[in-house]
Amino acid sequence: MKKSGALLIGLLLIPLALYGQPGDKPVTFALVGDTLITQMLSVHNEPAFLKLIEAIRAADVGFANLEMLFHDYEPWPAASSGGTYMRADPSILKDISWAGFDVVALANNHSVDYGIEGLLINLEHVRKSGLVYAGVGKNLTLARSPGFLDSGIGRVALISCASTFPSFGHAGPDRPDVHGRPGLNPLRFTTTYLLDEEGMNALRTVQAKISGRPAGGQSKTINFQGNRYELADQPGVVTAPDEQDLKELTAAIRSAKKQADWVIVSSHTHEGIPANRQRPAQFLEVFARAAIDAGADMVAGHGPHILRGIEIYKGRPIFYSLANFVFQNETVDFLPAENYMPFGLGPEATPAEFSDRRYSNDTRGFPVDKEIWEAVVAFPHFLAGKLQKIELLPITLGQGKPRAQRGRPVLADPQAGKAIIEHLARLSEPYGCKVVFQDGKGVIVP
Repeated sequence: MKKSGALLIGLLLIPLALYGQPGDKPVTFALVGDTLITQMLSVHNEPAFLKLIEAIRAADVGFANLEMLFHDYEPWPAASSGGTYMRADPSILKDISWAGFDVVALANNHSVDYGIEGLLINLEHVRKSGLVYAGVGKNLTLARSPGFLDSGIGRVALISCASTFPSFGHAGPDRPDVHGRPGLNPLRFTTTYLLDEEGMNALRTVQAKISGRPAGGQSKTINFQGNRYELADQPGVVTAPDEQDLKELTAAIRSAKKQADWVIVSSHTHEGIPANRQRPAQFLEVFARAAIDAGADMVAGHGPHILRGIEIYKGRPIFYSLANFVFQNETVDFLPAENYMPFGLGPEATPAEFSDRRYSNDTRGFPVDKEIWEAVVAFPHFLAGKLQKIELLPITLGQGKPRAQRGRPVLADPQAGKAIIEHLARLSEPYGCKVVFQDGKGVIVP
């Protein structure tokens, strides 16, 4: 009996001896950026596509910004949108899971393209799909709340927020007497315009002419037409996260870290430095670092549809923009009048004609912007909770192909892949992050 008991105990201990505790196992995440998907992915079978999908599936957890609304056109369109009114058939949701994604961010500038009703219908479709989501809710508390994924690597929390959205898009808090407003989880920010002495004097003159009052005083700050201006040695623009949003978001991150083993923070941020779209606005840098300080294990940025740099902050990665993963904004089925009218198109116009007019038959805008069609899939690797390395698979999305074919990712060919990684390396240099090109991919070793 003792021998049998000892044998049983020995067998039970074998897995622990071989693998250690769950927290000691290697852990890999797959992170991608904007996923504007209107067509099925699972029907394609070319090697450069399937190898990419296999790599994502091989990760322990896959994350994407799901910048799409899924509904059957039941809701009314909002008076304005995040650009193209984005919508896809709910059946496409299964392809998100098929591609290897487990958690999705829903806070972005298209969250309320079809108003509050569209947001809630989309929320229900995503929930039924089995994907874990965060970033929108029936009130501000729910929009700020994390989504939780129970997985083999432990519990993973996702918090999703956005700084780019229509003025009516953010969720509102509940009161005892009035319901909160459904919407997205906001990361608002303040903007201060810096002017030198000559510029401030010119602004005082303009202000006096418009107000009908003499220009007076030498204040170092001027509030004019809803904007704040400050005296500085050099002209410029400074942004800072809204103090209340920063306080509430970091509190949500700290709480999530107590409830989960891993925390992903997602920020949908179009805003950049005015003179350099490849550099994120200062408020995002401040927020991303504060998120890490509060307990986030990684920050996944997206929104501008182009790559931005990578920072390793206190041993945790910040991806300021992963650019696009799927970019099929030209193949929506129907569009409301608000998309057509700015281009002089009437009720008889079709989505194809809208895209023709918007992009002047592919001679301007997104179709000719090379950076829109190049991106990376990021694979942070951890061991015992510590970041070991980051692998970056370069992808291309088919620039120059016919409208029905472009926007779907494939692994970049060697020449294009090298160029993408070298470009990302330059963008990451200001953060002291070294990205090297090895064996067809980018590699970061902290």
